[in-house]
Amino acid sequence: MKRELLHRLSDWIRGIGLTVREQSLNGTTFLPGLTIGNGELVVDPDKILWPGDLLHEAGHLALTPAADRPALNGKLTVTPAEEMAAMAWSYAAALDAGVGAEVVFHEGGYRNGGSQLAAQYASGLPPGGPGVPILQWYGMTTAFPRMTHWLRPEPSASATADEAAA
Repeated sequence: MKRELLHRLSDWIRGIGLTVREQSLNGTTFLPGLTIGNGELVVDPDKILWPGDLLHEAGHLALTPAADRPALNGKLTVTPAEEMAAMAWSYAAALDAGVGAEVVFHEGGYRNGGSQLAAQYASGLPPGGPGVPILQWYGMTTAFPRMTHWLRPEPSASATADEAAA
């Protein structure tokens, strides 16, 4: 069952344009059986405990501009805002992949608050749940949990000029 779910999620992630490689992982990784190497998700199907972690980490990659993804390795250093955006993204991804939110917000993560997070995203309050405003700001959604873009769009030249002027 776990392997089937892992393949289903891996196929979904590949379908949006990210890379998932299955490989035996030795030593300690930031999550059991899962790491990031050169902007790619690297998963050991024999060691991963929670397949939904794959969606959450895919969220971090999806929120990173494409040009910056290849430099990502191991445990990522993210801001609280980026972490919340990855949680929101992974909720939307779970729904789109046809799995329940409990696959991402499992009992082994989120400091035992996964079910509360899933309920908050499902309720749509406040504005969709933690991280949703960031996804909106990135131009990835206007009607969460439906996503306009699964991968963060590259900023336009005018947007880059506006940000530089701010």
